[in-house]
Amino acid sequence: MALSGAVHGFVGYIGRGPCPCKRLSSWKFFKNCSIPWDMNTPLDLNGVTVWKGLLDRDAQENIVAALRILAEAAPFRTYLTPGGKAMSVRMTGAGPLAWVSDRSGYGYAPLQPDGGAWPEIPACLFDVWRQVAEDAPLPDSCLVNFYGEGTKMGMHQDRDEAELSHPVVSISLGDEALFRVGGRKRGGPTKSVWLASGDVAVLSGEARLAYHGIDRVRFGSGTLLPKGGRINVTLRVAGAYSSRNSAARAPERSG
Repeated sequence: MALSGAVHGFVGYIGRGPCPCKRLSSWKFFKNCSIPWDMNTPLDLNGVTVWKGLLDRDAQENIVAALRILAEAAPFRTYLTPGGKAMSVRMTGAGPLAWVSDRSGYGYAPLQPDGGAWPEIPACLFDVWRQVAEDAPLPDSCLVNFYGEGTKMGMHQDRDEAELSHPVVSISLGDEALFRVGGRKRGGPTKSVWLASGDVAVLSGEARLAYHGIDRVRFGSGTLLPKGGRINVTLRVAGAYSSRNSAARAPERSG
């Protein structure tokens, strides 16, 4: 698989320390969240549900600690698009299947580009999934993106999964990012909102195949990551589908 580089020192961005991920294994953690939130009043962004401030600072730090361990087992990499362009966002993954990209197309793979197994999805991420997608099967794929200064993600659909009826859950950590959502067809009207650290977005129902992307990141706007930047954790039910989609069928992801 063609890659333009692997980021082995990424743990410097997300901090160090023991992983207290198991602290998130109880529903009480969310019920006693110190940041007020109301599960009855999420934002509706062209059908995408956005829970503002769902995760408090402790929850965010627990997830970052778990991601540090994940990144040691599966280093962040800069993938190539099918057209040969290096993506500005650095990526890694976890679970039985993880999303990858190279000149052959986009899709899910059971192994890392170097042949190693993907690490397990951290338990604390399953708890977030259960909180916002309790009726869906548990995810079998976790994609982790790191947005550095000047990075973005072009408008795209998440459609590489075997079953498209299951939701996609997206967790924002670190710097603020401008999240844009359109409809199921490219070029339609869009709505945007600034996502802050601890926000969780859910793409489901008619919005499951909505075009969406990150226009820009306010680098240095957050305090969660020591050196700035944004982490986006996306949980999905990829299913048994692990073959690579062709470049013609694949969604466009640029930046």
